[in-house]
Amino acid sequence: MGFKVSSAREKLEVDILFVGAGPACLSGALHLKNLLENHNQRVPSAEKLEVSIAIIEKGKDIGAHILSGAVLDPIALRELIPDYEQTDVPLDVPVSEDMIYYLTGQKHFRLPFIPPSISNYGNFIISLNRFVQWLGKRVEANGIDLFPGFSGTKLLFEGNHLIGVRTGDKGIGRNKKPGSSYEPGVDILAKAVVLGEGVHGSLTKQAIKHFNLDQGKFPQIYSIGVKEVWDLPSTSDIPGQVIHTLGYPLKHEEYGGGFIYNMGRRLSLGLVVGLNYKDPFLDPHKELQRLKTHPLIASRLKGATLAHYGAKALPEGGYYSLPKSYFDGGLIIGDSGGLVNSMRLKGIHLAMKSGMLAAETLLHGLLEQDFSERTLGIYSSLFKDSWACHELYKVRNFHQGFENGLLMGMLNTGIQMLTGGRGWKDPLGHCQGHLKMRKLSEYSTDRSVRHNSIKNDEAKSFDKVTSVYFSGTKHEEDQPSHLLIADPGICQERCAQEFGNPCESFCPAKVYEIISDQNDQKKVLHLNPSNCLHCKTCEIMDPYQIITWIPPEGGGGPNYINL
Repeated sequence: MGFKVSSAREKLEVDILFVGAGPACLSGALHLKNLLENHNQRVPSAEKLEVSIAIIEKGKDIGAHILSGAVLDPIALRELIPDYEQTDVPLDVPVSEDMIYYLTGQKHFRLPFIPPSISNYGNFIISLNRFVQWLGKRVEANGIDLFPGFSGTKLLFEGNHLIGVRTGDKGIGRNKKPGSSYEPGVDILAKAVVLGEGVHGSLTKQAIKHFNLDQGKFPQIYSIGVKEVWDLPSTSDIPGQVIHTLGYPLKHEEYGGGFIYNMGRRLSLGLVVGLNYKDPFLDPHKELQRLKTHPLIASRLKGATLAHYGAKALPEGGYYSLPKSYFDGGLIIGDSGGLVNSMRLKGIHLAMKSGMLAAETLLHGLLEQDFSERTLGIYSSLFKDSWACHELYKVRNFHQGFENGLLMGMLNTGIQMLTGGRGWKDPLGHCQGHLKMRKLSEYSTDRSVRHNSIKNDEAKSFDKVTSVYFSGTKHEEDQPSHLLIADPGICQERCAQEFGNPCESFCPAKVYEIISDQNDQKKVLHLNPSNCLHCKTCEIMDPYQIITWIPPEGGGGPNYINL
């Protein structure tokens, strides 16, 4: 691996570049390294491959931007590291009990059985960011270069072939001019680039647009997960208990549910809300606060103290929304490729497997010295033959089945289980989630009904700014906003009249505020980008699609711990 300096910016040349240090890319890089070592042990010296592998990550540390529920199905971990049980892998507790409850305002009803397809027997409750930190150490120990604090901002092409990634400049002031600490980004050139930067990734969007990778696919649909971690006053006598809830605080027309995972001394508590709802005043953060008032939840938080908070979007379109994931010079894996099983509420094992399949594809490319679409297309064949694809195919119409509400969704789920994923129609079509939001004139709603029913006591219920404090979020203040509004006038005038400015509700971090100007003459949009949790909900759910999220200066954002 060598450096080449140009008059404009530094260039770094590597053989394989992974973008994003999540479970997909870390597993892919480690598996590729293992495959290369096995290959080199079998062939003469003249045929050995010397390959440089690098991973860039926008978080300041490995794991800082990683968040999930999380219950881990170890199927991919077992394939990647067969002796993982003899290592110090941070698998907090094995799942000991599964429960699903339907909640009303004050009561709860336990479902009589857990379908085998969503049973967590043999799985582990984990902190994904600690798991990723552990995996990152193994990656570095195997000679793979990890570069945290570097955000990829632009794809580099030679003709129609992807040849690398440009990282973001540092030291640009709020006035958009270089400051005294200015450092231009680096052009990282590679034979192949693997995009595993998470849900709704900025580079992935560029690739999909450039190569038209979503042609013939259903649009991706998303959910947002808001999560808290609570420290319990003493070790729980029910470690490993997994609870999922339906119903309250969401309306029957809204997709989603709650989860409670008991880790012994800590409790993971969260709410998942489908980002295809009608109510423009739906606020996922406040719905989580409402969930905690339910007696079933409140009883489990007695004496507990809030330790951590976070939020992220989830790709839940499923099998029919998966983009084409190979092209000249690159691959797309993990959440970036939409690999989440929405019925099981799991994607870690799918991300890891996709990274491993990418590694097997890349080895073929290295042997052939060819990274064209023709060669990298092997990824598609490997994926279709894998358990990961078979798993997603069996739930291909799950989220879509809830388009007409909870009851119809549950009915479709039952039919789907009996028909191998088909449901009552195959495929069940869907539109982009933001198109489902109704205007104020079309939807009978009252902001106060949902918003004012919660009193922030700063012990069990919190406002958004307080919650953001528990995420460890920090951005360099003197930098341009990483949230670009194509036309602020739409927000202040048209959106205010038509939708009531839903950005104030759907953002889980109070990034967006409509406030009075200095003369108190009109309402203006005020941004608090330093609060941003990088969840991408604003890009996804904005009814006018005029918000663009771009990576802030590398290292900025949340600092997740035990999430």
